[in-house]
Amino acid sequence: MGRRTTHPAPEDRATQLTYDTTWAGEARSAVGYGALLFALLLTVDTLADTLTDLRAALWLSLAVLLLLVLWPARVSVEQGRLESRGVLWRSEVRTDRLVSVRWSNGVAQRLVLRDADGNRAEVDPKVLIANPPMWHVLDTDARTSAHKGTLCCGETALRQMAARIDKEMARTVFKVSGMG
Repeated sequence: MGRRTTHPAPEDRATQLTYDTTWAGEARSAVGYGALLFALLLTVDTLADTLTDLRAALWLSLAVLLLLVLWPARVSVEQGRLESRGVLWRSEVRTDRLVSVRWSNGVAQRLVLRDADGNRAEVDPKVLIANPPMWHVLDTDARTSAHKGTLCCGETALRQMAARIDKEMARTVFKVSGMG
């Protein structure tokens, strides 16, 4: 008897949950940097012959603090919803009911999304650039919001994001083809 394979219906594919594919690497890097800091501090203290249990605990707490600061947000997108989870927080927005999309002002650039329910989520643009399927779902839902009339401001930010993604994809195509 043969193996039976079923394929999801097109509407099921549209509601699939898409995760950030770069998250695991960034999480490993955060752990590595925390461990490296701890090892360096212990080494310096050992060489200086000043290592005590209290100082080791202090260095461990500093390494854990660095790990928490560097820990990446886990972003997932499905039709109508974007979720961003950090170590101590979780935010979710309805992407098919967006009210505003804007760039945050600060050292690290973020795309800030707000929905009609007052929910807010921040996404690193690098996550969307590295994950075109996530961007496609977000862009489709943002267009739905604009069509419904709920998206009051943010079409410029979305166009800028689309231009960045198109530029990065073109750069990747040129690099892969050997032209760049």
